[in-house]
Amino acid sequence: MDFARLYQLFMQMLRDGVVAPVMVLAMLAMLVVPLPPLMLDMLFTFNIALSMIVLLAVIYINRPLELAVFPTMLLIATLMRLALNVASTRVVLLEGHTGTDAAGKVIQSFGEFVVGGNYAVGIVVFAILVIINFVVVTKGAGRVSEVSARFTLDAMPGKQMAIDADLNSGIIGQEEAKQRRLEIVREADFYGAMDGASKFVRGDAIAGILILFVCLLGGIGIGMLQHDMSIGDALRNYTLLTIGDGLVAQIPSLMLSTAAAIMVTRVSSEEDMGKQIFSQVFSKARVLYITAGVIGLMGLIPGMPNMAFLVLAAVIGGAAYLMVKRQAAQAQALEPAPVVAAPAPEIRELSWDDMAPVDLIGLEVGYRLIPMVDKTQGGQLMSRIKGVRKKLSQELGFLIPSVHIRDNLDLGPNTYRIALLGAVVGEADVYPDKELAINPGQVFGALQGIKCKDPAFGLDAVWIEAELRDQAQTHGYTVVDASTVIATHLSHLLQTHAHELLGREEAQQLLTNLAKTSPKLVEELVPKTLSLGIVLKVLQNLLAENIPVRDMRTIAETLADHAPQSQNPAVLTAVVRAALGRTIVQSINGMEKELSVITLDPALEQILQQNVQVSGEGGVGLEPGMVDRLNTALVQSVQRLEAMGKAPVLLVSAAIRTMLARLFRHALPSLHVLAFNEIPDDKQIKIIASIGR
Repeated sequence: MDFARLYQLFMQMLRDGVVAPVMVLAMLAMLVVPLPPLMLDMLFTFNIALSMIVLLAVIYINRPLELAVFPTMLLIATLMRLALNVASTRVVLLEGHTGTDAAGKVIQSFGEFVVGGNYAVGIVVFAILVIINFVVVTKGAGRVSEVSARFTLDAMPGKQMAIDADLNSGIIGQEEAKQRRLEIVREADFYGAMDGASKFVRGDAIAGILILFVCLLGGIGIGMLQHDMSIGDALRNYTLLTIGDGLVAQIPSLMLSTAAAIMVTRVSSEEDMGKQIFSQVFSKARVLYITAGVIGLMGLIPGMPNMAFLVLAAVIGGAAYLMVKRQAAQAQALEPAPVVAAPAPEIRELSWDDMAPVDLIGLEVGYRLIPMVDKTQGGQLMSRIKGVRKKLSQELGFLIPSVHIRDNLDLGPNTYRIALLGAVVGEADVYPDKELAINPGQVFGALQGIKCKDPAFGLDAVWIEAELRDQAQTHGYTVVDASTVIATHLSHLLQTHAHELLGREEAQQLLTNLAKTSPKLVEELVPKTLSLGIVLKVLQNLLAENIPVRDMRTIAETLADHAPQSQNPAVLTAVVRAALGRTIVQSINGMEKELSVITLDPALEQILQQNVQVSGEGGVGLEPGMVDRLNTALVQSVQRLEAMGKAPVLLVSAAIRTMLARLFRHALPSLHVLAFNEIPDDKQIKIIASIGR
């Protein structure tokens, strides 16, 4: 009962965070307060147990960040071991003349039993442990820590851009993006801390060597000069005590150094280290067969320990044989049952039911891309497409139709094709076993792979092997997988062609939803004032210029107010745009008070207005030379604004806005053409350039 209460009290102290500060204070006390041999035995035993717990914890984690406190634990354990060295050295120097048990049974056992009571053997064993710890484990772990910290910090911008790409394409939400950004920061902090912690481990190994010599020489001197011991007795007592003290400290130090080396060389996985080693090293029967053959041949050589080699060869060969049998049994269990031929269907008369409707949104994939859409094979494309639909539906204001996915054997094995209303609008090749490194505009190195263009935005890109992901992010590339490439391409095309996806059914559903909160408004608008077709045309015009139709109340109010004066969809679209001016400008410029714009010279604007009056908004009467000059000047001004980090905006009168928007929609897709009456009153206008004839 008492033990149970003590255990509960200890666990409660752990949860309350009391144990760590108590350990730190105890270590400081050990530096100045003499400890009896019994307390030294308990603390040395605890030190060995703590080192073993940390080492096993490192082995059984799946990802390094699961043990983010490891650098701190490494520091605490190192300081505890050094404090114990100071406490034990004090006891050895003060009481070493009384015998080899002066500093406790643990040190005596390591000094007499482990090294056989021979101080020469003890010195050699201690030297070997120090060389292994200092030269091999600690030095290698320190170098890996430095490289990991540098590459992790260099890769942060690329990882952040990949998260932004996933967020913009609707693959992840705000909460997941926030969590992934936090994980990137934690990863950078962890490897930076590991780089510093490795220096403590290295310093601990050096301190162990120095403490050994100080304790040995000081003890012999004290024994001979102060206690009148013979040189043989002094050498024996103090050497065994010093070697025992050094070994009992170096073994936990070696375990912690090994734990640090394992931690910095780990690769994040869903399996712990033991399972990884078995699945990646010992799961290949061919490797085991060859090894068994080589060991068996060595066992047949005269003079070799034949029994040891032959037995080991038999064990390895037997393990390979059992592995082959088990894999064959698993493969046989996974074989599909024989398909029984179904009877031929009865031939019936062709009807209208046999005419398949055209898919609003279709995605066709080659046969190598089928696993990407199959959830049973780990495919993530279906869930990412669902995320794209959800994000676009929230942004645009109407429900994006479902995407009909099917395989097409006429396509290339790595090709996918996106179709809207039966017409192909996008096609590209992806590689499921590779990742796409996209050049966002400034990178610091070249990558080996298949060069291509990003399907969504036409940026330079390279298909690379998955293991080159960190290197690519370090060079400044944005790295995404094949599913993200398809999802981003689909999202871009759906946003570009959103006006084609909105039909009468969707428009009626928008009005029905609005009628739940504003029934009188909808009743007055359709069909009393406007037909559903005109309302649909206005909504399509808005979507064609990337204006969402979420604010249906404002759109309906504006249409109801202006419909008696005009039934022209173009005129009604212009007044609705003016009513939505705040939303339009905010989507372009955010919450900034000042809007940087490009304007037209009054003389040029007057010519364009006259052209609209004569030939309509299509601009048919414009001279080709004038259009070319206007286009060239706009390209230069747009580049200037984009270099300043500003969204390019052309501000013109309402009479010519529609004509110019149609004229430059495809030539300058990043250019926003606004009318003066669409600018909110609280926005300040800053003219960056004025274009003349």
